[in-house]
Amino acid sequence: VCLISNNSWLGSLSFTGMRERFLEVFDSIRVDNLNGDKYSTGKLTPEGKPDPSVFSTEKNREGIQVGTAIGLLVKGAGPSDEVEYREWWGASKRADLEAAAEALPTDYVSHEPILELGLPFRPAEVAEGYLSWPKIPDLFPVSFPGIITARDQFVVDIDRARLEHRVSRYFDPALSDDVIRAESPVALSDASRFEAVATRRVLASRGFLPERVLPYQYRPFDNRWVYWEPETKLLHEKRAEYWPTAQTQTPQFVMAQKQRRGYDPPVVTTSAVAFHLLERGAISFPMHVATAQDTLLASAIPQANLSDGARAYLHALKADDDVLFWHAIAMLHCADYFTENGAALELDWPRLPIPADARLLLTSASCGRRLSELIDGGAGGFTGGAPVGTLSSRHGILDPAVDLAVTARWGIAGKSGITMPSTGKVIERPYAGDERWALMKYAEKVGMPSEQIFELLGEMCFDVFLNDVAYWAGVPASVWRYTIGGYQVIKKWLSYRERALLGRDLKPEEARYVTEMVRRIAALVLMQPELDANYERVKANVWEWGA
Repeated sequence: VCLISNNSWLGSLSFTGMRERFLEVFDSIRVDNLNGDKYSTGKLTPEGKPDPSVFSTEKNREGIQVGTAIGLLVKGAGPSDEVEYREWWGASKRADLEAAAEALPTDYVSHEPILELGLPFRPAEVAEGYLSWPKIPDLFPVSFPGIITARDQFVVDIDRARLEHRVSRYFDPALSDDVIRAESPVALSDASRFEAVATRRVLASRGFLPERVLPYQYRPFDNRWVYWEPETKLLHEKRAEYWPTAQTQTPQFVMAQKQRRGYDPPVVTTSAVAFHLLERGAISFPMHVATAQDTLLASAIPQANLSDGARAYLHALKADDDVLFWHAIAMLHCADYFTENGAALELDWPRLPIPADARLLLTSASCGRRLSELIDGGAGGFTGGAPVGTLSSRHGILDPAVDLAVTARWGIAGKSGITMPSTGKVIERPYAGDERWALMKYAEKVGMPSEQIFELLGEMCFDVFLNDVAYWAGVPASVWRYTIGGYQVIKKWLSYRERALLGRDLKPEEARYVTEMVRRIAALVLMQPELDANYERVKANVWEWGA
């Protein structure tokens, strides 16, 4: 049997039953993964070169959007538990495949699919002991999907005052539907499970609830405000069960069960979470879970979000309830951890090693706390005396009154008001003498070899422009390219602040926030040696889960 299909069946958990049946019925399975996937790789090879679909033509260079794979399934060739697998990349893959068909194949990689990982046909290597470690939900049993507004342009805003003004007018029965439709078309437009006029009649009779305006983690490092309406479908999926926990502002780490673009570390936040916070559905694992009492006036009561097994583990080590949460964050942000286990991390919830020694657990938790402060905007961030990410002007003196408009085409308006990223303007260059010297002095101060700081931050840096005049100078290459959830963090933030989309220039504090963001991400990058060492210590002394 020759199976030609999109390549999601190679690793997706939803295809486990089908792959198990293949292994039962067929004696030989060969897979040729032709890649070319817009959603997984953005149609790029691992080296960053174009990777069009194998179905591309002269008139249609992109071919189809999804990646494809060929499965050759043979019955009667003798029993085998192994799968032979190879990959094809680049613009010449079709010709390369045709040439390979003329010769006996010698370049397949044989491997035995692992049941605990969902029997992936793509080779999946993991660290020794990985499959015995607990999964995230084994430790933190309660999780919440993020909010789906379906009407971001109305119920979400970068400016709290603008949001409250817009929403309060919607609730004003003295204003006609036509007035509100002109101001906020999406609020008075019918959509799936949403009757716009009828909804407004119900809500206007009750009135605006100002206490329902909450901080909202919209994208990584991009905190906004949301009006969390508890009735009707003004919010498409309001997640009523999530409300008591979200309003307590408990720390949460947010990730997706399966990441299409490869593993990225989770977002850590104390704000309510958007379902599209990551490139795919966001699931929040809070440190504490709150449940409302019987009366409406009772305040939420937070309880540690721990499984019975996690509680028993912490009790045995005489550790506080919160340290396991912080330890998880340290593991999930460790480069060696996701390098060793990357294939498994793309398929299902991560499995975490937990240390058998209380001192190791506390040390790891300390790393996790510092990481969380950097990600969620608390104290900290790299400075080192180096002018990293400093707001600068080509004219020498920056005038905040006229120089803070983002007009370098970082974002454009897409269909239905969705913001689409664009090219923007950056200039890549070597570090200037004073920048390089300051980084070397910082490395000396913290006991890091000078060559290591450039290995981590990159040998080059970028000047990132707001417009033709103003720019953030000396953004280290690894900071500029830093991603969470498939998003290049700083570039994504800028795309939403293009003046044509935002409707105004940046405020001075917003321009300073980008500098702060650069320095926080730099500090995250420079923590990697410490995180890797922490992972190796934990991995060498792992608690036997479930014993």
